[in-house]
Amino acid sequence: MLSNKQIKLISSLQKKKYRDQHQLFIAEGDKLVMDLLHAKTEAAYLIYTKDWRNLSNPLKKYKIEKRIEVESNQLKKISNLKNPSPILGVFHIPKFKIQDDIIQNSLSLLIDDIQDPGNLGTIIRIADWFGIQNVFCSPNTVDLFNPKVIQATMGAISRIKISYTPLGDLIKKHQKENFPIYGTFLEGEIIYKSDLRNKGFIIMGNEGKGISPELQQLVSKKLFIPNYPANQATSESLNVSVACSIICSEFRRR
Repeated sequence: MLSNKQIKLISSLQKKKYRDQHQLFIAEGDKLVMDLLHAKTEAAYLIYTKDWRNLSNPLKKYKIEKRIEVESNQLKKISNLKNPSPILGVFHIPKFKIQDDIIQNSLSLLIDDIQDPGNLGTIIRIADWFGIQNVFCSPNTVDLFNPKVIQATMGAISRIKISYTPLGDLIKKHQKENFPIYGTFLEGEIIYKSDLRNKGFIIMGNEGKGISPELQQLVSKKLFIPNYPANQATSESLNVSVACSIICSEFRRR
């Protein structure tokens, strides 16, 4: 059984203030929780129903500080989902070292003040699919450990290194002649005709404002995703996660 103290702690993790204070976050659902465990993300609590344990009991090989079997009605008290999963994990926020040599020789995504949790989670999932290991977020980007972001990653968070840092400083640190900084603009070169490299930074801008003026000045290669046909009225813009998918796909196609 969960104690009232444990319920209070886990429920508080729905808010960023308490996630930062306790350095913990919540993940719900069998696949997401098992992906995090398999990636050796440290688990503070694993909370599950008897039915889930009887169906699959793969927990012995994982390091879990506290395992708690509960009734479904207790999971409802701490779940963020409309229809709670039979398993919920509380994990320590992972820490890792950024390796500059890997950044200099690979593609990374830079997330510039994206606010929608679903967009950020989907972009992390896209990065995972296309083998982009590093994602850097501006300080004003939605919190990675927001439960809605975690759910939208579909487990990709366990394989991608995600950092929050001032993006202008990061770009200036790594900017070199043979290290391009990509961004999408209406006046950019059509992406399907552009010379795309296998290393550099790809900036994805805010849903409403696009790439911030500060970072626009640092972009060395402006790209444009054309609409079809060119002379026909279409939507004003693409959703940022959709645009990210198109961009990453074109880079990897080369």
